[in-house]
Amino acid sequence: MSSSRTFEDKQPQRRASSGFEFMKGVGQVTGGTLLSITMLASSIVAGGLVGLAISFRNLPDVRQLRNFFPSETTYIYDVKGKLLTSIHGEANREVVPLDRISPNLKRAVLASEDSHFYDHHGINPVGVGRAIVVNAAAGGVREGGSTVTMQLVKNLFLSHKRAFTRKLAEAVLAIRLEQILNKDQIFEMYLNQVYWGHNNYGVQTAARSYFNKSAEYLSLGESAMMAGLIQAPEEFSPFVSMKLAKQKQKEVLGRMLELNWISQSEYDDALKQEIKLGRIKSFQGSALPYVTNTVAQELAKKFGRETLLKGGMRVQTTVDADFQMMAEETVSKWHKLLLEQGLSKNQMALVAIDPRTHFIKALVGGIDPKSSEFNRATQAERQPGSSFKPFVYYTAFASGKYTPDSTVVDSPVSYRDGNGMYSPRNYDGTFRGAMPIRTAIAQSRNIPVIKVGKAVGMNRVIETCRTLGIMSPMAPVSSLPLGAIGVTPLEMASAYATFANYGWQSPPTVIARVTDSSGNVLLDNTPKPQLVLDPWASAAIIDVMRSVISEGTGKGAAIGRPAAGKTGTTSSEKDIWFVGTVPQLTTAVWVGRDDNRQLADHATGGVMVAPIWKDFMQKALKNVPVENFKPTSQFSRPKSQ
Repeated sequence: MSSSRTFEDKQPQRRASSGFEFMKGVGQVTGGTLLSITMLASSIVAGGLVGLAISFRNLPDVRQLRNFFPSETTYIYDVKGKLLTSIHGEANREVVPLDRISPNLKRAVLASEDSHFYDHHGINPVGVGRAIVVNAAAGGVREGGSTVTMQLVKNLFLSHKRAFTRKLAEAVLAIRLEQILNKDQIFEMYLNQVYWGHNNYGVQTAARSYFNKSAEYLSLGESAMMAGLIQAPEEFSPFVSMKLAKQKQKEVLGRMLELNWISQSEYDDALKQEIKLGRIKSFQGSALPYVTNTVAQELAKKFGRETLLKGGMRVQTTVDADFQMMAEETVSKWHKLLLEQGLSKNQMALVAIDPRTHFIKALVGGIDPKSSEFNRATQAERQPGSSFKPFVYYTAFASGKYTPDSTVVDSPVSYRDGNGMYSPRNYDGTFRGAMPIRTAIAQSRNIPVIKVGKAVGMNRVIETCRTLGIMSPMAPVSSLPLGAIGVTPLEMASAYATFANYGWQSPPTVIARVTDSSGNVLLDNTPKPQLVLDPWASAAIIDVMRSVISEGTGKGAAIGRPAAGKTGTTSSEKDIWFVGTVPQLTTAVWVGRDDNRQLADHATGGVMVAPIWKDFMQKALKNVPVENFKPTSQFSRPKSQ
């Protein structure tokens, strides 16, 4: 087809060494004589302006553009490369090199804005002369005569207020800029800097917004329509008026035909081409806001908010979009079921972590991200109740003085704490005498865990929690083993994941990798696990938590494969939990109310949350092979301390 012909195909007798070869030779459109006159006039005017530049000593130093990096949009992707959202400040921009921009668009822009770009030295005397005539007739500044180079320095350095002195400044800066950057560099910078409407800066975001394609693949018709936007983007936007957009497209194509840059058949075909519009993408919401908001917070903490908004980072998360959607749908489903069971105004959070990497695989911070931005998975510190007990028993096992079969006595006891006497009770109000730790945790007895905590030392329990990443304030009081502190679901999932990985821990993260727009690695979260807990004690706590599901309060979480977990219910039924794990996935589920009021009489983690965990895990593990936990016999038991 004729549309595939390049500019140099049509003018083979004139080829220059620049990478932008197809535009070389534009001077021939008016003949060699006019070109000579134009070049001579350009040199004369340029020389005069160089002298005039002495009076512009306070103008910006254009040499800094050698190291100029325009603000760029940050893009966040799921683990498979699916775009989740983009984050930017005022300028939504993705920088692309000149050789990845359609030749059609480059020709259309130069035809519309500066057809002599590759022949002048920053200013175009013909254009300036025309502007002088028009402005003189109008009695004011009506036409600028600006070249692409002048437009670029105006956009980067000067105000957009029309004035004669500003035009002089543009001219001086344009000449200076052409002395330090070549034409291709200037044109590439211009195309990536110019505003195209609807918060799109640069050709790439504009092409994706208007036509849902990369700037590299724009057709002649699409290119002409985009080039027509530059003078008044919102007015001529096809999203606003396709009629006006087509009118400007026709003008640009007509100019290209006049310059002999396209043939009559290409002109006709471009006008007939059906324009398939994309959609405005700036400031659109995220499909997975709980994930992307968490990512944004991590990035801002690591790199600063300015870099987040303008640094053009490419972020690969640890989350699969389909997996996350399944988790969100599970939470929404069970929210409605719990409402039917009388748990009014219930909220929910779910965090799933791969214990082998500590990569977050799903993160749901509430029942509806559109109704509330508050992320309960990472921000809500709620009491864990009995799901805290494994931290106490792990500490006991790590001391070398206890095993899963060690006997503890479930009998009345009182302690004097700072607030007076404390006499703990079991949830059912009874006492069951001597029993092994395995039974005590399976039945979630309160008295035994407090006795064990007292025996090993509450400060050592706190040390275990700190090692596991739980940073909430804790006091070594008698009620600590019953979970009288605030924790987030993310902290609980991460802690149990460390148990499931036999004491090996990496920082939990939702970010796998971050690069800049050129592919340079800024952050690589490849797991580098460290052994932070005793492996035997970790395997032992997993072993006793398996009894919770097989014969204890967590029977509702049985999923037909080896699993370990713990129920959690706080006093007055304000917070109910189930935190559990298989070797490949650890999940914490929390249910409560934002106003911290009682959910319902006898609302427990075992009855109401374990089934949620089960439902999610069965879906999550559908195609995952069954795997057994390592027995304690594979590890050396710690010596008694």
